Amino acid sequence: MSGVISANNAAPASAPAFDDPADAPDSSDLDRLARIRDALAAAEYTVDGVERFLGADASAALHRDLLVPASLRAAEGAASEPALAALVRLFLLAEPVERSLVPAAGDLVAARFAAEADVAAGGDEDAATHLVALVDVRPYATDGGLDTWICSDLGGVQLGAQSGAGVRQPLRRDHVVGIGPATTNLAQLTPRDEIDRALDLGVGMGVQALHLLAHAKFVVATDISARALAFARVNLLLAAPALGIDPARLDERVSLRLGNLLAPVAGERFDLVVSNPPFVITPRTAGEGASDQYTYRDGGRPGDAIIEGLVRGIGDVLAPGGVAVMLGNWEVHEGDETWHTRLERWPAADVDLWVVQRERATPIEYADMWLRDAAENAELVSWREAFVAYLADFAGRSVDEVGMGMLVLRRRADDADAAGAAPLRRFEGLTHQLEQPLGERVRRTLDRVTWLRGLADDAALWDETLVVAGDISEERHSRPGDEHPSAILLRQGGGYRRTYPCSTELAGFVSVCDGDLAGGQIVAALAELLGVDAVGLGEQLAPQVRDLVELGFLEPVWV
Repeated sequence: MSGVISANNAAPASAPAFDDPADAPDSSDLDRLARIRDALAAAEYTVDGVERFLGADASAALHRDLLVPASLRAAEGAASEPALAALVRLFLLAEPVERSLVPAAGDLVAARFAAEADVAAGGDEDAATHLVALVDVRPYATDGGLDTWICSDLGGVQLGAQSGAGVRQPLRRDHVVGIGPATTNLAQLTPRDEIDRALDLGVGMGVQALHLLAHAKFVVATDISARALAFARVNLLLAAPALGIDPARLDERVSLRLGNLLAPVAGERFDLVVSNPPFVITPRTAGEGASDQYTYRDGGRPGDAIIEGLVRGIGDVLAPGGVAVMLGNWEVHEGDETWHTRLERWPAADVDLWVVQRERATPIEYADMWLRDAAENAELVSWREAFVAYLADFAGRSVDEVGMGMLVLRRRADDADAAGAAPLRRFEGLTHQLEQPLGERVRRTLDRVTWLRGLADDAALWDETLVVAGDISEERHSRPGDEHPSAILLRQGGGYRRTYPCSTELAGFVSVCDGDLAGGQIVAALAELLGVDAVGLGEQLAPQVRDLVELGFLEPVWV
């Protein structure tokens, strides 16, 4: 809709105070939130309902921040489903919507989900009272069958549409980010075992805590932003009934705490920690404060110190056997032997570390990526200054590249788990598409690591009977006329979808792992076939077989 918008009661004319929860959604009235929840559900404002209403193409475009196809579909469907059309236009497209069309309009205004505004469609027409969105209210569904809604700040595209500028607008510094690829990646990476205590470090708008409540008896959720905690509380209350939680007794299951990184939970222990921390590497400036930083992504420390500090310290809050999963960025410096040279030195001796690098970027690529993220490239002069600052910052530390990916850490279960075995230090570069979710694969990998540690020596390994995992295939390459293959590859069809190069000997061993013979029997038979010493062949194959077990190519028969 075109026209002139003038705010009435809830849209402040001046810039809001930094990190002030007073302009976040209000969760003080549980009955009001219940009425909002009921109104959204009655209008079928759900993931399935919106997908059906918009159609596959417009829905896909909306996920790519293309609003026009969804706007056209909402206009077409307004006559048949006026309530759903109004909610889509208001919260997903950030269009002003006539107040009378919006379900629970009074409650939405009172809860600071929306504000009243006068909109004149033409120069001589009378102004009509409309609602404008103050936040993004987005349907969200989990694999476990939970249907709920997630509130977050409006994104740059929505702000541009709402302002009439038609271009992406810069975000506020205390922006509470909504659901994006990082959100879903972390949720899918997290193991979902039934546990007692979990920590969501950097809760943001709360979606990870929401997932944790489905399998953890108690969740602590921390954030440095008071606004983020206010958003998280609203979202947890909206989802509470679907999770089997009495909204009036939410605090019996969740503790929301204001504070920086691990400080709010010092001295406590958790079975599981999840974190999408503010890991973006950002130039520091003299005299800067929190209001100069994007709190959702910038931890206020130089370089990759945020991730280094968490990797070094997270073992202190993990219970024995506890697991942490997180996303992060890390610097690769000129002269580093590998991309993970620095990461190897960070964890404590009783903490396993497994890192999967998904992407890497040069300093120029990285600066461009994050300046675009908050629409800081909207104004040419400040964009140039910020770009120069990024490049100077990287040059000051001789940064060659920035790695981006997933980190899994685990504290050793007990002294027996640690005795005689080095901590896990696995670093993989996997840039291809992975199968999701990965949480169960993470759990099974860590279980296999523990099992391998429990084997006293290689003789114990060869006493075991192994089988090839069900998703493994073998691929052989050779030139026409060659007697032997030039390359033998094992490929995982699911999970991390790795490729493992094999020698002829290793391929021969794997081909006989069908659950009938113990590993030592296979090695002896293979040695006789090849005419080599069985002891030497066993010593050659043992580390590779351990690797294949750890990565899930081979499994103990009892699995």
